[in-house]
Formats: sequence, structure tokens, C-alpha cells
Amino acid sequence: MVSLNGSAIPHQMNFTRRDLVRSLPVAVSACLLTQGSKADSSPSVPAVHFPIEARARLAVTSWAFRSYLESPTNQARKHNFRRMDMKEFPAFVAEQFGVRNINPLGAHFASTDDSYLASFRQAVNKAGSHVVDLGLGGRYFYDPDPAAVKAAVDYGRKWIDIAVKIGSPSVRQHLELHPGQKPQVAIAAESLGRLADHAAKHNIVVNLENDNARAEDPFVLVAVIEKVNSPYLRALPDFGNSLIGHDREYNERAVKAMLGHAWNMCHVKDAVKTEKGGLENVGLGRMFDLAKQSSFLGYYSMEYEADAGGPIVGTQKLVHRSLQYLS
Repeated sequence: MVSLNGSAIPHQMNFTRRDLVRSLPVAVSACLLTQGSKADSSPSVPAVHFPIEARARLAVTSWAFRSYLESPTNQARKHNFRRMDMKEFPAFVAEQFGVRNINPLGAHFASTDDSYLASFRQAVNKAGSHVVDLGLGGRYFYDPDPAAVKAAVDYGRKWIDIAVKIGSPSVRQHLELHPGQKPQVAIAAESLGRLADHAAKHNIVVNLENDNARAEDPFVLVAVIEKVNSPYLRALPDFGNSLIGHDREYNERAVKAMLGHAWNMCHVKDAVKTEKGGLENVGLGRMFDLAKQSSFLGYYSMEYEADAGGPIVGTQKLVHRSLQYLS
């Protein structure tokens, strides 16, 4: 077991054939995990002691601060913004927001050399913080070309190994499609199943997020997750992404479907930019209600999107509102 916030009272979370067993005693979980499904045959299932105190359940993603982060792979860096190395991010989040969990993106790391990753992990520890998920870029897991699929799986494996080095319990793997290509559930299930098998060897979970409307349709992702049927392939519900191009009723259905397969992470935002450039309110209270109804016990990562006031002020407000809904 891994304790990400050791001072908090833990909850246990395990995977069974039909759903996620929540807050079960270890002995009962062990019995349920001997019933013979593909997931049950895994040598172990991912487990983490999640905190129950509201603030300890919050995290901050580096995505909202992409304009700050200096990295050769961060194309969103703006040089009129404060310069920040990812090693500074854990202390920055703790000082600005009183939050000691971070959700970094791989593209925001200045290097993936072992020495850099070791120094980053030291910076996380020094800030009294924890990495609760590592965000990865998109790859072609739907591709019918075996070479393209192999490249996608190899990419994911590389970053799973990095997740181990920095102490992250999971990675978020984005999916991509070529122009004119449609999602193929069977192909994605086979390729992501291979990635999940590698992740299982390291006790790392692969999360899929409802982000890109074509490649990461929430209901397609759920179909892939259910077909793979592995405790190491889960959903990462984003509270607002499925509102882009859809109405609030669709977004609610999408988030609810994703929550049914979530493990350790939700992305929290209170508004999204519409396709016409405006802002659409997410209905944050309703999203937290859905998470509570699904007995979600994991982390809520702040991912402020609106430009008004900038990411520091916006994230402070998002933290404050999230604490109100979790209290």
C-alpha cells in the first residue's frame, strides 16, 4: 500500500469484475478478488490510502501554469510570464494555494535524465508535497498500423517508468486520431491493454481523460476501459471538457459515465472556453455532487481555464470553491 498523505485517515480502493469496490475491509476485498476475471488474475491490484480531509484531497495541475514553465517541450511557454522550472512547482503550489499535491505534465519537465528526475523528486519531498498523477501527451492507440501502435505503447511505457522514478501512482495517457480516422474500440483496447499490463508490473495506473472531442469521447473511453477490464486502466473525469460543443446535460452524462470507472483523479474547472471563444459555466456544485454520489475517494486536481485574473487568482478561487463543496 502507498500512503500519499500519511497523516490522514485512509480509505481503501480496489477493483472487481463489475465495479470499483469502495472502502471495503482488506479481508473482504481479498475474497472478492479471487472470483476469476481477467482483472482478478493480476498478481496485484492498485491500492492507495486516500486522505479524507478536504484540503489534502486537492491537487494543482501544471497545465494552468504552462505559460510559466521553462521546458524544451513546452510550446505554450510565454516569455513575458515569470520563468519557472518544474522543480520549483511543488513549493510554488504549497505557498500560493496551501495545496501539497501536484499533477505535473511530462511536457513541462526540463529534462527526463535520471539526475533531473531525482532532483525533482527531492524538491517534491522538500515542499512536503506529493505527485498524484503524471500527464502524458497524445499518441495513436487507435491506429490499425502495428508500427504506429507499437510506437504509442513504447511511449507510454517510457513515461510509466518515469512515473515510478518521481513517485506518481498513475499516468494520464492522451489519445489521438489522424484526420478522417474514427475511434476503433477493439484496436485501442488491445494497445492500451498492453500498456496497462506494463503499468501493472510497476503498480501504476493508466488514466484516460475525456479531453479531445473526437479521440477522447467519454463514452468511447468507457467502452475501451470496459473491454480491457483491467484494474490498471481507469477513467480520469474532467468536469468541463465534454461541455465544449455540447450542452450541460451531455456533460453531466459524460462525467457520470467516467466517474463509474475513476480511481484516483478528477480534473476540476468551473468554466470552459467555448468553440466561439466565450466562457461556459460548468456547474461546479453539480459536478461535486456527481462525484460524491459515485463514492469517488481520490484527488481533485485544479485545472483553471479562464483567462480573467490569471491562473494564480483563478486557481485560488477554484481551491476555495472546491473546499466549500467538499466540506
